[in-house]
Amino acid sequence: MSFEDTLEGFLDQVSLAHTGSVDTRESYHHDLSRFLAYLEENSIPSFDAVTRKDINDYITELRRGTGTGKPLSDASIARHLSAMRSFYRYLNQTQGVRTNPLKGFHTKTVRRKLPEYLTFDQMERLLNSFDLSDPVELRNRCMLETIYACGLRVSECAGLRMDHLNLNDACLSVIGKESKERQVPIYPRCVQLLRIYLEQVRGQLLDGRKDPGTVFLNQRGKTISSRYIQNVCEKAGEKAGLLMHVHPHMIRHSFATHLLDNGADLRTVQELLGHASLSTTQIYTHVTQDRLAEVVEKAHPMSLTNEKKAK
Repeated sequence: MSFEDTLEGFLDQVSLAHTGSVDTRESYHHDLSRFLAYLEENSIPSFDAVTRKDINDYITELRRGTGTGKPLSDASIARHLSAMRSFYRYLNQTQGVRTNPLKGFHTKTVRRKLPEYLTFDQMERLLNSFDLSDPVELRNRCMLETIYACGLRVSECAGLRMDHLNLNDACLSVIGKESKERQVPIYPRCVQLLRIYLEQVRGQLLDGRKDPGTVFLNQRGKTISSRYIQNVCEKAGEKAGLLMHVHPHMIRHSFATHLLDNGADLRTVQELLGHASLSTTQIYTHVTQDRLAEVVEKAHPMSLTNEKKAK
């Protein structure tokens, strides 16, 4: 069986394990295809023949950007290694491969980067930058408001379906990663905006064409793309005068941070975000702790900052 056929078998197993998640399959395919190309480029004949030195040399290539166009970050390399470990477990368990060069192979621990977020005032400036008298601007405001109201990923917003929206009960169903469904409430202002968009704008965009069933449509009546939403974010950030690169995930981060700032418990935020692990949600507690420390440093009379002012 060729390298490519073996990889396809592994990816099929990944799809079954992750209930058909396209994103997960594509991520594994991207990282492992590069690894298989390295084996072929270096005339390594089989998976059994791969040594720890080969792995080390491959990681060095990734760090230098050889074959990828640019050097990879520690986080990206850690992702590659994770994919390779999963692949070798599959080879050992199902393909009769006896060796595992990834066993005991360690790289430096990657410190998780704190998420970027907008303050409440910045979030309001961003949302208020749209002209609601313009149908396209209203749709764009509605998309970003929905992301903020419900903590959606950009792909979840783009793929939100009409039959998953329940404005009478002020909630929506989200199909997240690994096809997991969660219910998320919608605050009143967002409900009102969604009603206006659905009643006054969506029909204009559809213009008699076949309805794709998704909430947010582009000017051709098709499902909006994630990339389009990203562009809307960037332009709205510039228009609002925010001195940062605004992206949809920043709005999702803001949703979580603002909830925790206002007393929401971590388990509730985990459920609303659709995180499989509580440890993923806990990163937001570091954000709030850092900001509290900054406030104390600036405001407390015994802080170093205020001691220097006193002198």
